[in-house]
Amino acid sequence: MENRPLPRPDAAAYDAARARQNQLTKPPGSLGVLEDIACRFAAWQGRVKPDAPNPAITVFAADHGVAADGVSAFPQAVTAEMVKNFAAGGAAICVLARANGARLEVVDAGIAHPLDPALPIVHARVAAGSANLAREAALSEAQLDAALEVGAAAARRAVEVGAAAARRAVEAGANLLVAGDMGIGNTTPSAALICAFTGHDIDAVVGRGTGVDDAGLARKRDAVARGLARVAGRALTPRQTLAELGGLEIAAIAGFYLEGARRGVPSLVDGFIATAAALAACRIEPLLADWLLASHVSQETGHALAVRALGLSPLIDLRLRLGEGSGAALCLPLIAQAIALHNEMATFLEAGVSDAL
Repeated sequence: MENRPLPRPDAAAYDAARARQNQLTKPPGSLGVLEDIACRFAAWQGRVKPDAPNPAITVFAADHGVAADGVSAFPQAVTAEMVKNFAAGGAAICVLARANGARLEVVDAGIAHPLDPALPIVHARVAAGSANLAREAALSEAQLDAALEVGAAAARRAVEVGAAAARRAVEAGANLLVAGDMGIGNTTPSAALICAFTGHDIDAVVGRGTGVDDAGLARKRDAVARGLARVAGRALTPRQTLAELGGLEIAAIAGFYLEGARRGVPSLVDGFIATAAALAACRIEPLLADWLLASHVSQETGHALAVRALGLSPLIDLRLRLGEGSGAALCLPLIAQAIALHNEMATFLEAGVSDAL
């Protein structure tokens, strides 16, 4: 993954967009968050009237060694089975991608069960799942680097223009990225990362994930506690923390966000796992936060705390806890309408309306 610095959003375009909002035929601020969305896209695109969102959704899948400790309500084999469902177009994110006209790509970053090479996904498996974070580093340094690059490569495919990109994405290139996740047990490393990066208590962050019972929740909390105890007192860098406590798809999502920002493309952050990845990526490169928009707050314990740690505010709360990028996908029409209002409403001058409202 390239290591060049991240650009900054265009402050002048933001200010000009905010001025335009104040000239539209409505009381200033009356569209609330919709005005903020439009102005942020103006800054990201460097134009007073930003283009409509052209989203690209990438779902990253991997397995986790900590699943062996009984932290999920589902067996690990479900990861591979769900990826096959993605490839067949039957998952929730497939429906939402179609409904929004969004390009969807599925990436095997580290599924334990081998998949048919003919399956129409991106086969980029770094390893057959991560190690058990409760007992040892989840990823080696080499695996972390490889997973970050898997995500960066997916971002490049989404935003680059040209024949190769056109085969995989849209000819014009994406101007908004969404990362989804699939990996049985992945709320456990996500919770461990959120605890490590924010200092919040385990009980405040570790939730039921796919729906574990009380005994399963106790096992999850114990696994996170053992992982955190294993690294306690060590002066770890953010990258090292991600390797010790994360997972292959989580690292890939972090790389996806970072590469998107390097190319001047923002990301719409999904749920608990995607937010943990965003938190790790922002600890690696703090300027990334300027290129992130939080889509929703999920029902998973600790998600709101993680979003707050990023300095973001979620757009919606629909009591979701699915992952896959589904919460972010549901926000795409809202974003499109915010930009349409900003671009197409008349100003007071254009409408011949007095602005003394």
